[in-house]
Amino acid sequence: MKYVFYAILIYLAYQLIFKLIIPVYIASRRFKKQFREMHTRMQEQMQQQQQANRPTTNPGTSTRSSQPGSGDYIEFEEVK
Repeated sequence: MKYVFYAILIYLAYQLIFKLIIPVYIASRRFKKQFREMHTRMQEQMQQQQQANRPTTNPGTSTRSSQPGSGDYIEFEEVK
């Protein structure tokens, strides 16, 4: 009776390890790897956008940000 109990216990432990723990571990590693790859791709895209959006002005010229923008305020009439 004792050996049957141990055999069932070993079988259940085997099933738990190979059907639950190992697949979950493999899936979590794959998920982390894909997340890291996606994160690095997003950082590269952001750096490319920042380089593309960077203004190419000469140091001697004035910048547009120091002048007030003409599109900041839109006048309108109230209709009654």
